[in-house]
Formats: sequence, C-alpha cells, structure tokens
Amino acid sequence: MARKLFWEDAYLTQHRPTVSSVDGAEVRLEATIFFAFSGGQESDAGSIGGYAVEEARKDALDIIYRLHEDHTLKVGQAVDVVIDWPRRYSLMRLHFAAEMVLQLIYQHVPGITRIGAHISADKARIDFMHDTSLAGLLPTLLSETEALVLADLPIQTGYTDVALQRRYWKVEGFASMACGGTHPRTTGEIGVLSLKRKNPGKGKERIEIALAGLQPSP
Repeated sequence: MARKLFWEDAYLTQHRPTVSSVDGAEVRLEATIFFAFSGGQESDAGSIGGYAVEEARKDALDIIYRLHEDHTLKVGQAVDVVIDWPRRYSLMRLHFAAEMVLQLIYQHVPGITRIGAHISADKARIDFMHDTSLAGLLPTLLSETEALVLADLPIQTGYTDVALQRRYWKVEGFASMACGGTHPRTTGEIGVLSLKRKNPGKGKERIEIALAGLQPSP
C-alpha cells in the first residue's frame, strides 16, 4: 500500500519512489505524491518514470496508475514522479472553495442534502436536493467566503482513523469535515471566487464555483 505523500505535503511536485508492483500497463508505488480521483476531486496529471499517467484510480487503500502499455518499468525500480503543479494547485484551491461554500450552505439552510460534487481544474460544482432556488443566498455566500479568505486562517488536516486512512480538515471558528482530498495551507490562498446557481433538474439545485488568481510556485 502506497504511502500518501500528498497528505503529508500537498505542495510536493516531484519525488523518487520505487515501483512496488507491475501488472501490464498498471503499476503501484511504495509512496506517492500523485492524487487519484476521490470524493469528487479529479486526479492529478503528470508522469511516472517519464511515462504519462493515463489513469490514476483508488483500489481499496492503495492507488493504481495506468501507463501506456509499452512502458518498461520494473518492480523495485526507482522512478521520478512529477505532477502538473498548476493543475494541482487549482484543484486544491477549488476543492477548499467548494467546501467553504458547502459548509456555509449547511449553516444557512439546515437539513439541505448534498447529492453530488465535482472538482476540476477550472471550476467546481456542488449539487443539492432542494425544492427552492438558492440564488438569493449567493450574495451572502460571497460575502462570507470573502471574509474567510481575508482572515487567512490555517487549514488543519489529519486522521480520524489512521488504519482506515480516514481524513479530515478543520478551520478553527468555522467548520470541520471528513475529507481525503488535498488542501492549501490557509483560507487566504483561495483568492477571489465567483458563484453561479443552476437548476439541473426538478427538486435539484447546483452551485458552481470559479476562482481568479495566478498560480504561484510551491
């Protein structure tokens, strides 16, 4: 089972682990910085041993990486793993921006049910089961998220269960929730965001989140 270095330091962009298994085009690593799709957050992009990763997916508590079938990696081989930092940083920022919005909606609309979420490198969305429009809440959400960003609060992360790799984040005075994604260090890194309300179907509400700002070096 790979050691999840992206939880220990989400700002690592390259490292050199060894290959722990090879099964055709699929490989596993003894340690990894390469996040695989989980909880609605898309996978990182990058390479392993010079080969582009075509798919990264969870397998129980491990991660499998699919490379091109002509790769020549061997078990025990040390390989350079490199991730696309601008993409990772966008995913981190959008991920936490969506979770700020989610927690604020929970506070303002008690009993609302989240039914889906997706975080890509250019926008995020959260879907709810709800019979009335959330459009009127958007100015309040923007004001409150802006306050959190300006406060530049530390985002704490850790385990609720190490054996089962259950993770959480916490911002003192705001909220905490179970989450196994990658996060920036502070709320200030989120930057300026915009919100849009959509109606994806009867009895459903969708909030889309986009962010502005440049991608700094790690």
